[in-house]
Amino acid sequence: MGRAKQPISLVEAKGRKHLGKEEIARRKATEVRAKADNVNPPETLPQRLHDRFYHYAGQLVELGIMTNLDTEALARYLVAQDHYERVSEQMEGMQDIKNPDAFENYYKYSLLQERFFKQARALASDLGLTITGRAKLVVPAPKEKEKEQTPEEKLFGKALG
Repeated sequence: MGRAKQPISLVEAKGRKHLGKEEIARRKATEVRAKADNVNPPETLPQRLHDRFYHYAGQLVELGIMTNLDTEALARYLVAQDHYERVSEQMEGMQDIKNPDAFENYYKYSLLQERFFKQARALASDLGLTITGRAKLVVPAPKEKEKEQTPEEKLFGKALG
């Protein structure tokens, strides 16, 4: 199974492939680009999490890695993180886990906590909200403007060195 195709801007930013101008132009013309002009919380996201949504979404849009299509993924992350925090708070209140009944409850909560933690961690990594998640992301740098060539450079090109 081959690797997933990367956007041409990412390929250029990495500088590892030598593609011809025609190939680059063809790939740019056929790439799907989503807009980031309507990044709002989905209806399924609880109202109490909207402030967090706007906090993260603003930063991700500014980095150029979030679009309108990613709102559901961010909402899923926020819900998983919220559930993790709520279960953790419940566990903090459990004092007497030496009691077998209390321990059984604590164990059930710990399974939920682990499940929500794994969900939140996976989604955070996908969105670039973790250190390793950001390390995998390559945000293309804007191209520098080429300086104007002298008459000799125009005439002889790169042969001048």
